[in-house]
Amino acid sequence: MNINATIIGQAITFAILIWFTMKFVWPPIVAALEERARKVADGLAAAEQARKDLVQAEQRSGEALAEAKVKAAEIIALSEKQRNEIIAAARDEATAEANRVKAQAQAELAQEVQRARDALRDQVSDLVVAGAEKILRREINAQAHSDLLSAIRAEL
Repeated sequence: MNINATIIGQAITFAILIWFTMKFVWPPIVAALEERARKVADGLAAAEQARKDLVQAEQRSGEALAEAKVKAAEIIALSEKQRNEIIAAARDEATAEANRVKAQAQAELAQEVQRARDALRDQVSDLVVAGAEKILRREINAQAHSDLLSAIRAEL
């Protein structure tokens, strides 16, 4: 064997190996590498988009929170106003009821005073009649005593 023929054979075999690799092995490897690079680029783009979406979502949530705080403050103010109105209405109603009860009690008191006066008059007139009977039994001037009793009743 000749060393030159071996080198030439090895060179031809190496050339065939290079051609076979370039024709059948290299394209799938390059395609796989390109696919991987595309996936990595898509992943980076998606991550960037997700970061932007997150920033926007945080802004929207901050705005929604601020709006909710404003609405809550409005609701609290409205409920305070309604509470004060209810308290004022209850106070007015209680005052009116107290005045009504007071007037009714005063009317009842006046009636009781009038009844007591009438009862006292009746008792006094009974006493006067009893006294008059005793006087009449001693003295029999009916006209004088009748005038005296009428005058006493008029004074009472």
